[in-house]
Amino acid sequence: MAKKAISYRCAECGLEVAKWVGRCPECHAWGTIEERGDTRPAIARVAAGAPSAPARPIGEVDVEASRARPTGVSELDRVLGGGLVPGAVVLLAGEPGVGKSTLLLEVAYRWAAGETAGPALYVTGEESAGQVRLRAERTGNVHDRMYLAAESDLSALLGHVDDVKPGVLIVDSVQTMASPQAEGAPGGVTQVRAVAAGLVALAKERGLPVVLVGHVTKEGSVAGPRLLEHLVDVVLHFEGDRHSTLRMVRGVKNRFGAADEIGCFELRDDGIVGVPDPSGLFLNRHAEAVPGTAVTVTVEGKRPLLGEVQALVADTTLAQPRRAVSGLDSARVGMVLAVLDKRGGMVFGKKDVYTATVGGMKVTEPAVDLAIALALWSGFRDEALSPRLVAIGEVGLAGEVRRVTGVGRRLAEAVRLGFTHALVPPDPGPLPDGIRVLEVGDVGSALNAVRHVPVR
Repeated sequence: MAKKAISYRCAECGLEVAKWVGRCPECHAWGTIEERGDTRPAIARVAAGAPSAPARPIGEVDVEASRARPTGVSELDRVLGGGLVPGAVVLLAGEPGVGKSTLLLEVAYRWAAGETAGPALYVTGEESAGQVRLRAERTGNVHDRMYLAAESDLSALLGHVDDVKPGVLIVDSVQTMASPQAEGAPGGVTQVRAVAAGLVALAKERGLPVVLVGHVTKEGSVAGPRLLEHLVDVVLHFEGDRHSTLRMVRGVKNRFGAADEIGCFELRDDGIVGVPDPSGLFLNRHAEAVPGTAVTVTVEGKRPLLGEVQALVADTTLAQPRRAVSGLDSARVGMVLAVLDKRGGMVFGKKDVYTATVGGMKVTEPAVDLAIALALWSGFRDEALSPRLVAIGEVGLAGEVRRVTGVGRRLAEAVRLGFTHALVPPDPGPLPDGIRVLEVGDVGSALNAVRHVPVR
């Protein structure tokens, strides 16, 4: 008799391992590895069945019914690629308290007020209906075509869909829902997988756009099995510093548009408001030029954003100098420090170095390297740069300044905000009028060029 195969799976992340271990190698959770039998189905031939609809040439497929419908929240529509596509499943993930529920109440209200795409159904599994109603009143998002249900059972949720026949369904959150056909507690791998699969099937069958709220782990990734992100059509991350009112919706996956767009919002006491021109939020306007600051232009999707990089370089008595980074890629900051040490003649071995962005902006684009280098140079020498100067370029290990995409578009945004000088890599392509452009091929040339830019 053949021996029954035994495997082990993590109840948190779904990772399968060959033997039992106390700590999951993937999510590092303790005591979550569970034994499971061999559930692999026997290999068998599948007989051909009748198709649900005949295959047609792609040019004859009707696409009008699948056009995106605007939600009424312009910044969210920008990230979605125009709005919600019928039958699409959107996963909105973010930390607790960042404003996910507030944003989706706004979406439900705008959708219900549109009067053309059917009512909005908001299902909450984390709060009571009364609590959601109080928040909706506080933010002014109450409408007769908004329907609210407090449920944590998937079958009951489907019953509400049959009764209301909504034009959009919002589920807050997918980790609180449970399917009676699946085992395990709500939020577990098996339950999240079953609930997500059921809601995806509902969306595709009825052409109903569904928005799911998702929790995140301490590392910032979506909680639950990785399969959840593969099942849905769109994955959005809602980001924001709890000490700031600025919020960003960042696209991670989008089957209907660009996957790198961002939408900017401001969280207020009376709700959440889109910020169509956020560049000024990431600049700290000083009355006088301050050492250790440099301005750059990043591109998020199609949107150029000006941001300020700040650096503080101070003497230290510690054996190991401090390196603190906020809003920037710490690995790239360390690389720029090494390049300045080797190619720029600056010794940071006995200096504490602090680098940060302004306004809670997070920048990981290599085009910010040159601005980091100039801010560090300015902080090291205690010499201020011109407040009307922007720096764009990637820095290589040999000290060269490499080309980046969209220099003309970046500089057009800088001109609009009043900047007069720019340091860019060689051969930047077509450039706008109204700004003096200095092409620099390496870090040394950039440091020499900034000396000739008037500070005032």
